Amino acid sequence: MSTSPKQALLKEYALVAQALAAPARLVLLEQLAQTEAAVETLARKTGLTVANASQHLQQLRRAGLVTSRRAGKAVIYRLQDARAITLMALLNEVAEANLAQVADILDGLYGGAPAPEPITRADLAERLAQGAVTLLDIRPEDEFAAGHIPDARNTTLADLDRLLPTLDPKAEIVAYCRGPYCIYAHQAVALLRNRGFNARRMDGGLPQWREDGREVRGGTRA
Repeated sequence: MSTSPKQALLKEYALVAQALAAPARLVLLEQLAQTEAAVETLARKTGLTVANASQHLQQLRRAGLVTSRRAGKAVIYRLQDARAITLMALLNEVAEANLAQVADILDGLYGGAPAPEPITRADLAERLAQGAVTLLDIRPEDEFAAGHIPDARNTTLADLDRLLPTLDPKAEIVAYCRGPYCIYAHQAVALLRNRGFNARRMDGGLPQWREDGREVRGGTRA
């Protein structure tokens, strides 16, 4: 029996869906949404073995989500299409809206209290232009150096307590990290609010800010 065009198309669509159906592949996509990287780097940053990371990346490549190039002996991967970032965000939105477990997990980061409403990227851009907000980038320093929102201060969760004495307790603080699957910003906001600061996170992360067409700068930790 021959395959109908519709069935053939659905098979290809399902290939993309299947590529997303593993936490390891989602975290690899999250990393590649920050910047391109070698297989060894991706393995180190995601806690996978090089062989396992390579297998997952090959499946993502077969689904058209990533592409690769050689640089000497290294194989460098990057997102094939920036729309993959939109797809990742939609998965997050659908899960948050329809899976009670997702809300429970996020609320758990705030000690059981509802997660505070995030600030939109448009509102954040306006407040940054007014100098009315302190912005924290809660990502590792190498990711910050590869690209960050202008005027952001870089810190990790481990270093956040040491940064607190330098923050204005009356100022609004906004944190951001890698995107919809990253919880660093949630955790930073929870810690800041527990210390009495007026804090919330940005909706989305650095990749969404960049895909909005907003300015992104490179450089070392501020």
